[in-house]
Amino acid sequence: MKKIQAIRGMNDILPDYSFKWEWLEDEVRTHLKQFGYQNLRTPILESTDLFVRSIGEVTDIVEKEMYTFLDGLNGESLTLRPEGTASSVRAAIEHNMTYNGPRRVYYFGPMFRHERPQKGRFRQFHQIGVEAFGFEGPDVDAEHCLMASELWKAFGLDSANIKLEINSLGSLEDRKKYKECLVLFLQERRHLLDEDSVRRIDKNPLRILDSKNKATQEAIASAPKLLDSLSAESLSKYERFKKILSNNGINFEENPNLVRGLDYYNDVVYEWKTDRLGSQGTICAGGRYDGLAEQIGGKRIPSCGFALGVERLLDLIEEAGVDIPEESPDVYLVSFGENVESWTWHVAKELRQHQLRVILHCGGGSIKNQMKKANSSRARFAVIIGDAEEQGQLVTLKDMHGNDSRDTSQQQTMSLDSAIGKILQIRE
Repeated sequence: MKKIQAIRGMNDILPDYSFKWEWLEDEVRTHLKQFGYQNLRTPILESTDLFVRSIGEVTDIVEKEMYTFLDGLNGESLTLRPEGTASSVRAAIEHNMTYNGPRRVYYFGPMFRHERPQKGRFRQFHQIGVEAFGFEGPDVDAEHCLMASELWKAFGLDSANIKLEINSLGSLEDRKKYKECLVLFLQERRHLLDEDSVRRIDKNPLRILDSKNKATQEAIASAPKLLDSLSAESLSKYERFKKILSNNGINFEENPNLVRGLDYYNDVVYEWKTDRLGSQGTICAGGRYDGLAEQIGGKRIPSCGFALGVERLLDLIEEAGVDIPEESPDVYLVSFGENVESWTWHVAKELRQHQLRVILHCGGGSIKNQMKKANSSRARFAVIIGDAEEQGQLVTLKDMHGNDSRDTSQQQTMSLDSAIGKILQIRE
């Protein structure tokens, strides 16, 4: 019988590695709460129309990468979410989240895109996203960049290895004006563009600016700049955004070809990049999307946000040599004898009621083998219970740090309360 394995590009995260995910998630959650952000959880599965109308029909995500299928019950087209912003805005509209004023939210979760798996890029990948609803900006846009900058510091990452690139896409009217100039430029160089770019000239010409094709990049090097088409209002927002960044010591580079891969952005956009992960250099990206709520059927909600890729961020943290602490149990509970089970289970319960992490040995075995397992568990203490301990309602406590499991010189028999007090004192 053929062995069933995980789907290509969708990976198991095993316990020997998942503690790093837990550490990262805890650090991010604490960090975001310091800025007043609350957790939002949305379904993994959404109506396909949500992503077609938000991301844009003429994008790689919608055209090539979405996992889409028909619901067998009602024939509705459903899609595994390829990103988190559209779902968050849909939830904000559906539940009238901005009724009492602006809201700040964050989310964690898996996203899905059908693309060629490679280092740092998988078919099921994970994002941590931040969204601010009801803010006109650009102060909140700058706050998001500050949040990310402070997060890199919290992770112990050298700012020299992460750079911030920014741009402004302007308003819808600005882009309409710019597209006219850009299309004329591109039509004259049509023969120099790759096939995908030619197809996008009429439907989504801005995406050509972000092309990774070298020949296309050379052909558009002298293309008109979007910044030259921005209105006074859009320029004012962009200048204020840059001023806030500078005033807070956040270095940045302006990239006039930065347009992002999603159609819903306007005004400020940005990407945090590193040269430490090869071609997959973007670890965090975002911007403003004031018109998205209207695109999916709601009233206008001025909004902005960003998302960071968990897999890539962990790769960068490891590459930088950051030490991620792995939590080990406080106590490994060893027992032997004929009548010790009841007392052993009571001891385990009492230890856990004092917020101690306890592994209760199961499956029997000799005291020697149990102590080997206690040693390999990396528990700080072994609590040993035999017939003598059970009869006196006592425990034997052994500090496992730096000691051979066969060495009994550091063992001491005492009351359970005394053992708990000593463990808590040393742990602190």
